Amino acid sequence: MDDKTLAEALVKKSLLLPETAQKLMTEAAQVRQPMENLIYGRRLINEAEVAKVKSEILGIPYKQVDFDKIPDDALKLVPGETAQTYRVVPLARDEKMLVVGMINPQDVRAQEALRFIAKQNRVSLGVYIITPSDLELILQRYHPYQSEIQSALRSLNIKPGAGLTEAERIVQIEEMAAVAEDAPIIKIVASTLRSAVEENASDIHIEPQRARLRIRFRVDGDLKEVTSLPLELHQPVISRVKVLSNLKIDENRIPQDGRFRTLVFGRDIDFRVSTFPTPVGEKVAIRVLDPTVGLKGVDNLGLSSHNAALVSTALARPYGMILVSGPTGSGKTTTLYALLQVLNKETVNVVSLEDPVEYFVDGLNQSQVRPEIGYDFASGLRQVVRQDPDVIMVGEIRDTETAKLAIQAALTGQIVLSTLHTNNSVGVIPRLIDMGVEPFLLPSSLNLMVSQRLVRRLCNSCKKPEAAPQDVQEIIENELNKLPADVKKGLSYKKPYQIYRAPGCPVCKGKGTIGRVAMFEVLAMTRELEDIIASGVSEGKIVDEAKRQGMITLRQDGILKALEGVVGVEEVLRESTES
Repeated sequence: MDDKTLAEALVKKSLLLPETAQKLMTEAAQVRQPMENLIYGRRLINEAEVAKVKSEILGIPYKQVDFDKIPDDALKLVPGETAQTYRVVPLARDEKMLVVGMINPQDVRAQEALRFIAKQNRVSLGVYIITPSDLELILQRYHPYQSEIQSALRSLNIKPGAGLTEAERIVQIEEMAAVAEDAPIIKIVASTLRSAVEENASDIHIEPQRARLRIRFRVDGDLKEVTSLPLELHQPVISRVKVLSNLKIDENRIPQDGRFRTLVFGRDIDFRVSTFPTPVGEKVAIRVLDPTVGLKGVDNLGLSSHNAALVSTALARPYGMILVSGPTGSGKTTTLYALLQVLNKETVNVVSLEDPVEYFVDGLNQSQVRPEIGYDFASGLRQVVRQDPDVIMVGEIRDTETAKLAIQAALTGQIVLSTLHTNNSVGVIPRLIDMGVEPFLLPSSLNLMVSQRLVRRLCNSCKKPEAAPQDVQEIIENELNKLPADVKKGLSYKKPYQIYRAPGCPVCKGKGTIGRVAMFEVLAMTRELEDIIASGVSEGKIVDEAKRQGMITLRQDGILKALEGVVGVEEVLRESTES
């Protein structure tokens, strides 16, 4: 089944817009991945709907998995490595037949492996199409994280450290460091990395406490503890991570930064490592950089049609600056990468300055700044303008010098993309002026100001509508009344307004949410805004101009997403302020 056949079927069933399908096929060809992977990775369509469409095309039935009915003896017929490698899992068995679930039944290598298993066990084969989420949940029965950790700990035969003095404990840790390459330690670290990718964690925290080693994952913005290890394993585990990321094992007095890349579940994953000395030992934070999760197209960011039109207009201009603002961890870099993918063409020279480079993208000339040796954003920008750039991406405007150089680059014919720390889009212009940028330069150089926040996306499999409480009804009505007239025309929501809640299910692992989506507000440079800058900037005047433009605020954008069932309204209200 080729991408075109699947795309046409999804468009025919109104699951994809024709233009989105075309962009996905083009992008899939560029990154050399099946279009289906992009759809799943970006959660554009409910997995079950895609599976049903594939079922119709291939003539193979789709099955929603009942996890409680998969017998252990069926799992034994398909080895874990085979299941993982060929993306095939057993669903049921009897004396004459083995029933399996597959993502891609046309995979010739997987078919050969199954025929071998069937012949070896003298059974016939039955095949169903299943969703990637169901497959991953079954795979966890082969490699449950906690059981792997406990197995590795048992093989080490570590005795509890109760009663040891601090001096004795340090000596023991140093002794353990000598065997950091032993298989159990390697298995603990590898299982941790694999489990983090399975759970779509953005970060792994390996933290020494007074009496234990704590490992936490950040999933959908929240940290949760996943396991606890004996403190005696602190040094070996940290050393193993340092070996992987090529850091100095014997240096634990100062922070170190490194990274490594490896294949996890057939995906090329980057891990960015940062060590940090604490009184009880080194803490390690590992950023999990999964391109299938972190690299998105503009269509998949969550921009409303109103905001998407403003962004498209700004990207089409031959020069000028687009600034994305928001707090740390609000998805600004993801938005920048999405905008860069639109501008990344063979005829265009795109140069980026990043700290650090998060994702390696073909076609971009990416450079990592190193302030410790004097190569910062400002000095890098001076060099970038000598590289004949058409598009410049600056990871963050942190100081006056970088701000002025970025403005100059935008004035001299380049498109400049960057981020800035402000609470909203209205605060971008006052912030630049506070940083020392001459106000009269802004109208000619600044095209667009975007602000964003991340909120958790509700699980499509278990979300259910319900009437909003009375106080929330009033907030929703108040914000909808403030929307621009052209936006309100296309809305059909009526009182009592319905919101959505997700209690949790096997697909979302009981959380009720899968991934996150951004709320946006987009403010464009206009003649009226130029007059405000010339007459003396104040946030109040800019707010009035934003209302005149018909800007959709962060809260309004979030409420529209809540009414559509994309996010929960409580989180929207918590993450945004009244307009």
